[in-house]
Amino acid sequence: MGEASVRATGWARSFPIAGGIRAGRRWTRIHLDSLGWTASAPDTVDAVLITVSELLTNAHVHAHSNAELVLVWDGRCLHVSVHDASATLPVPRAADGEALGGRGMAIVAALADEWEVRRQQRGKTVSACFHPPGENDPHAQDRAMGLCDPAEPVPEPPG
Repeated sequence: MGEASVRATGWARSFPIAGGIRAGRRWTRIHLDSLGWTASAPDTVDAVLITVSELLTNAHVHAHSNAELVLVWDGRCLHVSVHDASATLPVPRAADGEALGGRGMAIVAALADEWEVRRQQRGKTVSACFHPPGENDPHAQDRAMGLCDPAEPVPEPPG
C-alpha cells in the first residue's frame, strides 16, 4: 500500500464576543497575504473575509459564544471553520426584505464553493471551503478514490 502525503498550512485563534469580528477579518487577511491570495485572487479574498465576518457574527450573536476560527490551506482548498458553544445548527433562510438580519448563512452559501456544519460534543463547527480561482472541486478525485470521508467529524477545538 502506498503512502499518502498531506501538506497543509493552518492557523487557529479564538475571538471574543467583544470586538472579535473586526479582529478576525484582520487576522484572516494577514494569513491570506502570506498565501499570496490578496495579489492573485482578490475576489476570493473578499469572499473569505465576508464569510469570516458572517461566521464570527453568528457565533457571537446567535450562540452568545466566543468563536474559534481555524484556517487550513491544503494546497487545493482553503477551509474556513468557526466553532462556537451552541448546538443549534444554522440554516440558510430567505430574509424578509425589511429584516435587518437573517441572511448570513445564505451569504456564506453563495460565496463558498461548499459549506457544512457539524455538531460536536460542545457546540458546533461551521466550515466553508474556497477553491483557488480556476479550480472547480479539487477534492472530487480524492472523494472518488475514497481518500476523503465526508462523514468524518471535525476535531473538537482545544479548551
